[in-house]
Amino acid sequence: MTHLLHLDSSARRTSFSRELSARYAARWTGTRTYRDLAADPVPVIGEAWTESCDALLTAGITDPAHYADVVETPGQKQAWAIVEPLLAELLEADVVLIGAPMYNFSIPAALKTWIDQVTFPRMSLRGKAFVIAGARGGTYAPGTPRAPFDHHERYLRDFIAGHYDVDDVRFVHAELTNALVDPHLAARDGDRKASLDAALAAL
Repeated sequence: MTHLLHLDSSARRTSFSRELSARYAARWTGTRTYRDLAADPVPVIGEAWTESCDALLTAGITDPAHYADVVETPGQKQAWAIVEPLLAELLEADVVLIGAPMYNFSIPAALKTWIDQVTFPRMSLRGKAFVIAGARGGTYAPGTPRAPFDHHERYLRDFIAGHYDVDDVRFVHAELTNALVDPHLAARDGDRKASLDAALAAL
C-alpha cells in the first residue's frame, strides 16, 4: 500500500494552501502521515548537524540507513534525535504532499527549516513523487509581470531535482488570494475564484 507524507507550512490555520493540500489528502487511498510544520515547528539546524554532514562526506556515506554511523558526540546525538523521526517519515513516503504558500517571493521559514533537517549530501529519493499545493497573494504565472520574482515554485522544483534527484514534481497554485483583502486587487476577485476552482479541480 502506498504511503503519503502530508506537510502543511502556512502560518494561517485556515489558508488556501491548507485547503488545497487537504483536498488532495482526502482522496488518498493508502496510508498517510501528517505533520503541521507551522503549529509544531522543527528546530533550526545547529553546528552539530553540520558536523554530521561533514562526516558523511568524508566517509562517503550516501545510504540513509548508515547516516547514524557518523553520530558520535553528545551534541551530534542530540541533533540526530531531531533528524531521525523526520527523516524516517520522508523515507517511508511514496508521495510527499506539501502545502506551501508563497511568503516574500519564496517559501515559509517553517518549510525551509524542515528541508534543512532532512537533507544530506548526495542524497537520492528517486522513485518518490512530490505534490506542492501552493497559494500566492498575487499572480506569478508565466508571462505575468511578476513571473521573474517567483522563487517559490522555482526554488522547490530546483531543490527537489538537485538535492533529492526527483523530477516527478507537480505544482497546483491558487493565485491572487490577496484579492480578498487588498483593495488594489479587488477587481481581480473573479480571477482569484477561477484560479482556486481550477486548482481544486486539478487536485
